[in-house]
Amino acid sequence: MTTKKILIAFGGISPEHEVSVLTAIQAMSALDKTNAVIIPLYIAKNGKWYTGQALKVLEEFKDIPVLLSKCSPCTFKQDDHGKVILVESESGGFFKKPMSFTFDVVLISFHGSDGENGSFQGLCETFNLPYTGSGVLGSSMGMDKFTAKTICRAHQIPVVPDVCFYESEWVSDQENLITQMEALGYPLFVKPVSLGSSIGVSKAKDRAELLNRIENAFRYDRQLLVERSVDPLMEINCSVLGTEENAEASVLEHPKASKEVLTFEDKYLQGDSTKGMASADRIIPAPVDANVTKEIQQLSVTIFKKFHCSGVARLDFLRNAVTGEIFFNEINTIPGSFSFYLWEHSGLNFERLLVRLLDLAIERHRLKNGRVRMYETNLLSEKAVKGLKQLKGLKK
Repeated sequence: MTTKKILIAFGGISPEHEVSVLTAIQAMSALDKTNAVIIPLYIAKNGKWYTGQALKVLEEFKDIPVLLSKCSPCTFKQDDHGKVILVESESGGFFKKPMSFTFDVVLISFHGSDGENGSFQGLCETFNLPYTGSGVLGSSMGMDKFTAKTICRAHQIPVVPDVCFYESEWVSDQENLITQMEALGYPLFVKPVSLGSSIGVSKAKDRAELLNRIENAFRYDRQLLVERSVDPLMEINCSVLGTEENAEASVLEHPKASKEVLTFEDKYLQGDSTKGMASADRIIPAPVDANVTKEIQQLSVTIFKKFHCSGVARLDFLRNAVTGEIFFNEINTIPGSFSFYLWEHSGLNFERLLVRLLDLAIERHRLKNGRVRMYETNLLSEKAVKGLKQLKGLKK
Protein backbone atom coordinates (compact mmCIF):
# COMPACT_ATOMS: atom_id res chain seq x y z
CA MET A 1 0.00 0.00 0.00
CA THR A 2 1.07 3.62 -0.56
CA THR A 3 0.01 6.88 1.09
CA LYS A 4 1.67 9.03 -1.56
CA LYS A 5 0.09 11.95 -3.37
CA ILE A 6 0.49 11.00 -7.03
CA LEU A 7 0.18 13.35 -9.98
CA ILE A 8 -0.78 11.26 -13.02
CA ALA A 9 0.15 13.04 -16.28
CA PHE A 10 -1.46 11.82 -19.49
CA GLY A 11 -2.98 12.77 -22.86
CA GLY A 12 -0.67 15.08 -24.80
CA ILE A 13 -0.17 16.16 -28.39
CA SER A 14 0.33 12.77 -29.98
CA PRO A 15 -1.42 10.34 -32.35
CA GLU A 16 -1.37 8.01 -29.33
CA HIS A 17 -3.37 10.44 -27.20
CA GLU A 18 -6.29 8.05 -26.63
CA VAL A 19 -3.94 5.18 -25.77
CA SER A 20 -2.41 7.39 -23.10
CA VAL A 21 -5.87 8.08 -21.66
CA LEU A 22 -6.56 4.34 -21.41
CA THR A 23 -3.25 3.65 -19.67
CA ALA A 24 -3.80 6.51 -17.19
CA ILE A 25 -7.38 5.45 -16.36
CA GLN A 26 -6.17 1.89 -15.76
CA ALA A 27 -3.42 3.16 -13.45
CA MET A 28 -5.80 5.43 -11.51
CA SER A 29 -8.25 2.55 -11.08
CA ALA A 30 -5.49 0.30 -9.75
CA LEU A 31 -4.10 2.96 -7.41
CA ASP A 32 -7.60 3.65 -6.04
CA LYS A 33 -7.24 0.26 -4.37
CA THR A 34 -4.35 1.66 -2.32
CA ASN A 35 -4.24 4.61 0.06
CA ALA A 36 -2.83 6.90 -2.63
CA VAL A 37 -4.24 10.36 -3.35
CA ILE A 38 -4.68 10.73 -7.12
CA ILE A 39 -4.33 14.11 -8.84
CA PRO A 40 -5.02 13.90 -12.61
CA LEU A 41 -3.10 16.16 -15.00
CA TYR A 42 -4.59 15.90 -18.47
CA ILE A 43 -2.92 17.59 -21.43
CA ALA A 44 -5.50 18.15 -24.17
CA LYS A 45 -4.78 17.79 -27.86
CA ASN A 46 -4.27 21.55 -28.10
CA GLY A 47 -1.60 21.39 -25.38
CA LYS A 48 -3.67 22.99 -22.61
CA TRP A 49 -3.42 21.53 -19.10
CA TYR A 50 -6.47 20.49 -17.03
CA THR A 51 -7.15 18.90 -13.67
CA GLY A 52 -10.32 17.62 -12.03
CA GLN A 53 -11.85 14.46 -10.62
CA ALA A 54 -13.95 13.89 -13.76
CA LEU A 55 -10.70 13.00 -15.53
CA LYS A 56 -10.61 9.75 -13.56
CA VAL A 57 -13.73 8.39 -15.30
CA LEU A 58 -13.25 6.82 -18.74
CA GLU A 59 -16.87 7.39 -19.84
CA GLU A 60 -16.37 11.15 -19.46
CA PHE A 61 -13.93 11.13 -22.39
CA LYS A 62 -16.73 10.29 -24.82
CA ASP A 63 -17.48 14.03 -24.98
CA ILE A 64 -14.27 16.01 -24.45
CA PRO A 65 -15.82 19.54 -24.51
CA VAL A 66 -18.31 18.56 -21.80
CA LEU A 67 -15.55 16.85 -19.81
CA LEU A 68 -13.28 19.88 -19.91
CA SER A 69 -16.13 22.13 -18.80
CA LYS A 70 -16.08 20.14 -15.54
CA CYS A 71 -12.31 20.59 -15.15
CA SER A 72 -9.97 23.47 -14.40
CA PRO A 73 -7.03 24.75 -16.45
CA CYS A 74 -3.86 24.40 -14.42
CA THR A 75 -0.11 24.84 -14.38
CA PHE A 76 3.00 24.13 -12.30
CA LYS A 77 4.04 26.83 -9.85
CA GLN A 78 6.50 27.16 -7.00
CA ASP A 79 5.08 28.15 -3.62
CA ASP A 80 6.75 30.54 -1.18
CA HIS A 81 9.01 27.72 0.01
CA GLY A 82 10.13 26.73 -3.50
CA LYS A 83 8.02 23.56 -3.57
CA VAL A 84 6.38 22.78 -6.90
CA ILE A 85 2.59 22.58 -6.79
CA LEU A 86 -0.17 22.17 -9.36
CA VAL A 87 -2.34 25.31 -9.37
CA GLU A 88 -5.62 26.05 -11.07
CA SER A 89 -4.91 28.92 -13.45
CA GLU A 90 -8.54 30.07 -13.44
CA SER A 91 -10.76 30.38 -10.37
CA GLY A 92 -14.03 29.42 -12.08
CA GLY A 93 -15.89 32.21 -10.31
CA PHE A 94 -15.45 35.65 -8.77
CA PHE A 95 -15.60 34.40 -5.19
CA LYS A 96 -13.79 31.10 -5.74
CA LYS A 97 -10.11 30.96 -4.92
CA PRO A 98 -8.02 28.81 -7.33
CA MET A 99 -7.12 25.47 -5.75
CA SER A 100 -3.57 24.18 -5.47
CA PHE A 101 -2.34 20.61 -5.09
CA THR A 102 0.86 19.31 -3.56
CA PHE A 103 2.20 15.96 -4.72
CA ASP A 104 5.06 13.58 -3.99
CA VAL A 105 5.76 12.05 -7.39
CA VAL A 106 4.64 12.19 -11.03
CA LEU A 107 3.40 9.04 -12.74
CA ILE A 108 4.02 9.72 -16.44
CA SER A 109 1.47 7.95 -18.62
CA PHE A 110 2.07 9.54 -22.04
CA HIS A 111 2.57 7.51 -25.21
CA GLY A 112 4.41 8.70 -28.30
CA SER A 113 5.65 12.10 -29.43
CA ASP A 114 5.56 14.83 -26.79
CA GLY A 115 5.49 13.13 -23.43
CA GLU A 116 7.29 9.85 -24.08
CA ASN A 117 10.15 11.41 -26.05
CA GLY A 118 11.84 13.11 -23.10
CA SER A 119 10.13 16.51 -23.40
CA PHE A 120 7.88 16.17 -20.33
CA GLN A 121 10.69 14.40 -18.51
CA GLY A 122 12.83 17.49 -19.16
CA LEU A 123 10.12 19.67 -17.63
CA CYS A 124 10.14 17.47 -14.53
CA GLU A 125 13.93 17.77 -14.37
CA THR A 126 13.69 21.56 -14.64
CA PHE A 127 11.30 21.64 -11.68
CA ASN A 128 13.35 18.94 -9.87
CA LEU A 129 10.35 16.60 -9.59
CA PRO A 130 10.53 12.84 -9.02
CA TYR A 131 8.90 11.07 -11.98
CA THR A 132 8.42 7.51 -13.17
CA GLY A 133 10.10 5.90 -16.13
CA SER A 134 13.27 6.71 -18.01
CA GLY A 135 15.02 10.07 -17.96
CA VAL A 136 15.43 12.55 -20.80
CA LEU A 137 18.26 10.62 -22.49
CA GLY A 138 16.69 7.15 -22.38
CA SER A 139 13.27 8.48 -23.36
CA SER A 140 14.53 10.43 -26.36
CA MET A 141 16.75 7.61 -27.64
CA GLY A 142 13.98 5.07 -27.22
CA MET A 143 11.47 7.17 -29.16
CA ASP A 144 13.79 7.52 -32.17
CA LYS A 145 13.76 4.12 -33.91
CA PHE A 146 16.82 4.87 -36.05
CA THR A 147 18.90 6.13 -33.12
CA ALA A 148 17.85 3.06 -31.14
CA LYS A 149 18.99 0.75 -33.94
CA THR A 150 22.26 2.67 -34.32
CA ILE A 151 23.05 2.17 -30.63
CA CYS A 152 22.23 -1.53 -30.90
CA ARG A 153 24.50 -1.92 -33.95
CA ALA A 154 27.33 -0.29 -31.98
CA HIS A 155 26.92 -3.00 -29.32
CA GLN A 156 26.61 -5.90 -31.81
CA ILE A 157 22.91 -6.39 -31.06
CA PRO A 158 21.25 -7.69 -34.27
CA VAL A 159 18.81 -5.40 -36.08
CA VAL A 160 17.10 -5.64 -39.48
CA PRO A 161 18.87 -3.83 -42.41
CA ASP A 162 17.21 -0.51 -43.24
CA VAL A 163 17.29 2.79 -45.08
CA CYS A 164 16.51 5.96 -43.12
CA PHE A 165 15.76 9.36 -44.66
CA TYR A 166 14.09 12.73 -44.13
CA GLU A 167 11.26 14.14 -46.22
CA SER A 168 13.63 16.72 -47.73
CA GLU A 169 15.93 13.90 -48.88
CA TRP A 170 12.95 12.07 -50.37
CA VAL A 171 12.09 15.16 -52.41
CA SER A 172 15.63 15.78 -53.66
CA ASP A 173 17.02 12.24 -54.06
CA GLN A 174 14.04 9.92 -54.52
CA GLU A 175 15.49 7.64 -57.22
CA ASN A 176 18.67 6.95 -55.26
CA LEU A 177 16.69 6.18 -52.10
CA ILE A 178 14.36 3.83 -53.99
CA THR A 179 17.42 2.01 -55.37
CA GLN A 180 18.81 1.58 -51.84
CA MET A 181 15.48 0.35 -50.50
CA GLU A 182 14.85 -2.10 -53.31
CA ALA A 183 18.34 -3.51 -52.77
CA LEU A 184 17.02 -4.75 -49.41
CA GLY A 185 14.41 -6.80 -51.29
CA TYR A 186 10.62 -6.75 -51.14
CA PRO A 187 8.51 -6.92 -49.08
CA LEU A 188 9.55 -3.83 -47.12
CA PHE A 189 8.19 -2.20 -43.97
CA VAL A 190 7.72 1.57 -43.86
CA LYS A 191 7.77 3.19 -40.40
CA PRO A 192 7.67 6.71 -38.99
CA VAL A 193 10.87 7.06 -36.93
CA SER A 194 9.31 8.68 -33.88
CA LEU A 195 5.91 7.07 -33.32
CA GLY A 196 4.66 3.99 -31.52
CA SER A 197 1.54 1.81 -31.37
CA SER A 198 2.14 0.76 -35.01
CA ILE A 199 0.70 4.10 -36.22
CA GLY A 200 1.82 4.80 -39.78
CA VAL A 201 3.52 1.39 -40.11
CA SER A 202 2.72 -0.54 -43.29
CA LYS A 203 4.04 -3.24 -45.60
CA ALA A 204 4.94 -2.71 -49.27
CA LYS A 205 5.16 -5.63 -51.70
CA ASP A 206 6.25 -3.66 -54.78
CA ARG A 207 7.33 -0.18 -55.91
CA ALA A 208 3.81 1.18 -56.34
CA GLU A 209 2.89 0.18 -52.80
CA LEU A 210 6.22 1.49 -51.49
CA LEU A 211 5.62 4.97 -52.91
CA ASN A 212 2.09 5.02 -51.52
CA ARG A 213 3.17 3.82 -48.07
CA ILE A 214 5.97 6.39 -47.87
CA GLU A 215 3.70 9.29 -48.75
CA ASN A 216 1.20 8.14 -46.11
CA ALA A 217 3.89 7.73 -43.42
CA PHE A 218 5.12 11.29 -44.01
CA ARG A 219 1.75 12.44 -42.67
CA TYR A 220 2.98 11.39 -39.22
CA ASP A 221 6.71 12.12 -39.22
CA ARG A 222 9.35 13.95 -41.26
CA GLN A 223 11.78 11.03 -40.96
CA LEU A 224 11.06 7.46 -42.07
CA LEU A 225 12.64 4.06 -41.70
CA VAL A 226 12.26 1.43 -44.42
CA GLU A 227 13.26 -2.06 -43.30
CA ARG A 228 13.71 -5.45 -44.88
CA SER A 229 10.96 -7.88 -43.91
CA VAL A 230 11.56 -10.84 -41.60
CA ASP A 231 9.70 -13.76 -43.14
CA PRO A 232 8.18 -15.90 -41.75
CA LEU A 233 7.83 -13.57 -38.79
CA MET A 234 7.17 -14.32 -35.14
CA GLU A 235 7.02 -11.26 -32.88
CA ILE A 236 8.25 -11.66 -29.31
CA ASN A 237 8.01 -8.99 -26.60
CA CYS A 238 9.62 -8.75 -23.18
CA SER A 239 9.22 -6.21 -20.40
CA VAL A 240 12.06 -5.03 -18.16
CA LEU A 241 11.68 -3.49 -14.70
CA GLY A 242 14.29 -1.69 -12.62
CA THR A 243 17.19 0.68 -13.22
CA GLU A 244 20.26 0.67 -15.44
CA GLU A 245 22.15 -0.84 -12.48
CA ASN A 246 19.64 -3.47 -11.40
CA ALA A 247 16.98 -4.72 -13.84
CA GLU A 248 14.94 -7.89 -14.34
CA ALA A 249 13.05 -9.31 -17.31
CA SER A 250 9.45 -10.52 -17.39
CA VAL A 251 8.05 -13.57 -19.11
CA LEU A 252 7.82 -13.30 -22.91
CA GLU A 253 4.69 -12.71 -24.97
CA HIS A 254 3.82 -13.50 -28.57
CA PRO A 255 1.33 -10.88 -29.86
CA LYS A 256 -0.98 -12.26 -32.54
CA ALA A 257 -1.74 -10.14 -35.59
CA SER A 258 -5.00 -10.32 -37.51
CA LYS A 259 -3.07 -9.47 -40.70
CA GLU A 260 0.55 -9.54 -41.84
CA VAL A 261 1.31 -6.45 -39.77
CA LEU A 262 0.53 -6.04 -36.06
CA THR A 263 -1.73 -2.98 -36.28
CA PHE A 264 -3.03 -0.33 -33.89
CA GLU A 265 -6.38 -2.17 -34.01
CA ASP A 266 -4.68 -5.45 -33.04
CA LYS A 267 -3.07 -3.78 -30.04
CA TYR A 268 -5.97 -1.75 -28.70
CA LEU A 269 -9.30 -2.63 -30.33
CA GLN A 270 -9.46 -6.39 -29.83
CA GLY A 271 -11.76 -7.65 -27.12
CA ASP A 272 -12.48 -5.01 -24.46
CA SER A 273 -10.99 -1.82 -25.93
CA THR A 274 -11.23 -0.07 -22.54
CA LYS A 275 -8.36 -2.26 -21.36
CA GLY A 276 -5.85 -0.69 -23.75
CA MET A 277 -2.83 -2.81 -24.56
CA ALA A 278 -4.06 -5.46 -22.13
CA SER A 279 -6.90 -6.32 -24.52
CA ALA A 280 -4.63 -7.40 -27.40
CA ASP A 281 -4.65 -11.01 -28.54
CA ARG A 282 -1.45 -12.65 -27.30
CA ILE A 283 0.11 -15.86 -26.02
CA ILE A 284 1.82 -15.68 -22.61
CA PRO A 285 4.34 -17.19 -22.11
CA ALA A 286 5.47 -17.05 -25.73
CA PRO A 287 5.64 -20.51 -27.39
CA VAL A 288 9.45 -20.69 -27.62
CA ASP A 289 11.92 -22.97 -25.89
CA ALA A 290 13.93 -22.13 -22.77
CA ASN A 291 17.09 -21.16 -24.69
CA VAL A 292 15.25 -18.63 -26.87
CA THR A 293 13.45 -17.26 -23.81
CA LYS A 294 16.74 -16.77 -21.97
CA GLU A 295 18.40 -15.14 -24.99
CA ILE A 296 15.60 -12.59 -25.46
CA GLN A 297 15.41 -11.84 -21.75
CA GLN A 298 19.16 -11.22 -21.62
CA LEU A 299 19.04 -9.03 -24.72
CA SER A 300 16.17 -7.07 -23.21
CA VAL A 301 18.03 -6.32 -19.99
CA THR A 302 21.21 -5.43 -21.91
CA ILE A 303 19.38 -2.96 -24.18
CA PHE A 304 17.45 -1.49 -21.21
CA LYS A 305 20.77 -0.72 -19.52
CA LYS A 306 22.50 0.57 -22.67
CA PHE A 307 19.65 3.07 -23.09
CA HIS A 308 19.98 4.22 -19.45
CA CYS A 309 16.36 3.28 -18.85
CA SER A 310 14.48 3.20 -15.58
CA GLY A 311 11.07 2.05 -14.37
CA VAL A 312 9.31 -0.32 -16.75
CA ALA A 313 9.82 -0.70 -20.49
CA ARG A 314 8.75 -3.15 -23.18
CA LEU A 315 11.19 -4.40 -25.80
CA ASP A 316 9.91 -5.82 -29.07
CA PHE A 317 11.81 -8.39 -31.12
CA LEU A 318 11.39 -9.94 -34.56
CA ARG A 319 12.17 -13.67 -34.87
CA ASN A 320 12.49 -15.61 -38.09
CA ALA A 321 10.25 -18.60 -37.40
CA VAL A 322 12.38 -20.84 -39.68
CA THR A 323 16.00 -19.81 -39.08
CA GLY A 324 15.49 -18.73 -35.46
CA GLU A 325 17.30 -15.41 -36.06
CA ILE A 326 16.35 -12.73 -33.54
CA PHE A 327 16.37 -8.98 -34.26
CA PHE A 328 15.74 -6.04 -31.94
CA ASN A 329 12.79 -4.03 -33.25
CA GLU A 330 12.10 -1.21 -30.77
CA ILE A 331 11.92 -0.22 -27.12
CA ASN A 332 8.85 1.38 -25.54
CA THR A 333 10.00 3.39 -22.52
CA ILE A 334 6.35 3.90 -21.44
CA PRO A 335 4.59 0.75 -22.65
CA GLY A 336 0.83 0.58 -23.10
CA SER A 337 -0.86 -0.42 -19.82
CA PHE A 338 2.67 -0.36 -18.33
CA SER A 339 2.90 -4.00 -19.53
CA PHE A 340 1.22 -5.06 -16.28
CA TYR A 341 -0.18 -8.17 -17.99
CA LEU A 342 3.40 -9.49 -18.39
CA TRP A 343 4.29 -8.82 -14.76
CA GLU A 344 1.11 -10.50 -13.53
CA HIS A 345 2.50 -13.68 -15.08
CA SER A 346 5.73 -12.98 -13.18
CA GLY A 347 3.86 -12.77 -9.87
CA LEU A 348 3.57 -8.94 -9.64
CA ASN A 349 0.04 -7.53 -9.87
CA PHE A 350 -0.79 -4.11 -11.31
CA GLU A 351 -1.04 -2.27 -7.98
CA ARG A 352 2.32 -3.60 -6.78
CA LEU A 353 3.92 -2.84 -10.15
CA LEU A 354 2.79 0.79 -9.94
CA VAL A 355 4.00 1.12 -6.36
CA ARG A 356 7.35 -0.29 -7.47
CA LEU A 357 7.54 2.30 -10.27
CA LEU A 358 6.75 5.11 -7.85
CA ASP A 359 9.34 3.88 -5.34
CA LEU A 360 11.99 3.68 -8.08
CA ALA A 361 11.17 7.25 -9.13
CA ILE A 362 11.46 8.63 -5.61
CA GLU A 363 14.70 6.74 -4.95
CA ARG A 364 16.29 7.96 -8.21
CA HIS A 365 15.28 11.51 -7.31
CA ARG A 366 16.77 11.12 -3.81
CA LEU A 367 20.06 9.83 -5.20
CA LYS A 368 20.25 12.67 -7.74
CA ASN A 369 19.66 15.33 -5.11
CA GLY A 370 22.25 13.72 -2.86
CA ARG A 371 24.99 14.72 -5.31
CA VAL A 372 26.67 18.10 -5.56
CA ARG A 373 24.44 20.05 -7.96
CA MET A 374 25.99 23.51 -7.60
CA TYR A 375 29.59 24.73 -7.47
CA GLU A 376 29.96 27.39 -4.79
CA THR A 377 31.85 30.22 -6.49
CA ASN A 378 31.02 33.80 -7.26
CA LEU A 379 31.86 34.47 -10.88
CA LEU A 380 30.09 37.79 -10.58
CA SER A 381 32.46 39.12 -7.94
CA GLU A 382 33.87 42.61 -8.38
CA LYS A 383 37.06 41.22 -9.91
CA ALA A 384 35.13 39.03 -12.35
CA VAL A 385 32.84 41.88 -13.36
CA LYS A 386 35.87 44.07 -14.09
CA GLY A 387 37.28 41.31 -16.26
CA LEU A 388 34.02 41.04 -18.19
CA LYS A 389 33.99 44.80 -18.73
CA GLN A 390 37.52 44.60 -20.16
CA LEU A 391 36.45 41.80 -22.52
CA LYS A 392 33.46 43.88 -23.60
CA GLY A 393 35.83 46.73 -24.38
CA LEU A 394 37.97 44.53 -26.59
CA LYS A 395 34.95 43.78 -28.79
CA LYS A 396 34.61 47.45 -29.81
